[in-house]
Amino acid sequence: MAQFKVKSYAERAEAHPSPVVQRLFKLMEQKKSNLCASVDVRNTHEFLQLIDKLGPFVCLVKTHIDIIDDFTYEGTIEPLLALAKKHNFMLFEDRKFADIGNTVKFQYTGGVYKIAQWADITNAHGVTGAGVVQGLKEGARETTRQPRGLLMLAELSSKGSIAYGEYTEKTVDIARTDKEFAIGFIAQRDMGGHDEGFDWVIMTPGVGLDDTGDSLGQQYRTVSQVIPSGTDIIIVGRGLFGKGRDPLVEGARYQKAGWDAYLQRIGHQA
Repeated sequence: MAQFKVKSYAERAEAHPSPVVQRLFKLMEQKKSNLCASVDVRNTHEFLQLIDKLGPFVCLVKTHIDIIDDFTYEGTIEPLLALAKKHNFMLFEDRKFADIGNTVKFQYTGGVYKIAQWADITNAHGVTGAGVVQGLKEGARETTRQPRGLLMLAELSSKGSIAYGEYTEKTVDIARTDKEFAIGFIAQRDMGGHDEGFDWVIMTPGVGLDDTGDSLGQQYRTVSQVIPSGTDIIIVGRGLFGKGRDPLVEGARYQKAGWDAYLQRIGHQA
């Protein structure tokens, strides 16, 4: 764990240059939640039903909007935005952009999904260089007056991932090119930057309290493993609703586990 004073989410919100992060950290303190629900299902009804159940427990809902077979903006996104308002959570579209700046700008703003219009946060690979950040930032500015944020994919949780070493270092360098729009990383640990005045948000996928992995290469780490290593937000998918699990029970369980680990990390008693 990095040797620096770990501030609370509320303290970090006050000093952060990104309005997206300010809102997110304040929301997390209000709800006492650092849980992001990854809702990867194939039809709108199940998607919205699950989110309505998990909404009270989460600070963020992560989507793969392009896997929904019956997607329409009016039928999928508008009810999703209503649920975000009802339960007070933010939206993260896990698009993983990976192209030149001009192309990602159009992918972000156009097509049938119109991601920039509704997703508070999205993410991108670093393989094409810093242009991906500028392209997405331009797209956000031209599409909406609402603040938007970008996570760079520094590390992945899947077995055999090549996102490590030099790739990770250069992805961090790309994030350094923009202090407001590039708000942090998908990573398994703290990514540094504190001495340079960066307060990056670390969101970690592959978090589970029960399973260790799946047949397709996903590897799970526990909450008590990831939070002390620098994770700010735990991303949980099938642990909340897979294998017949009750999302109401699991949502409360993961919310408590994540928040207790956070309190311990900042030196407060759970």
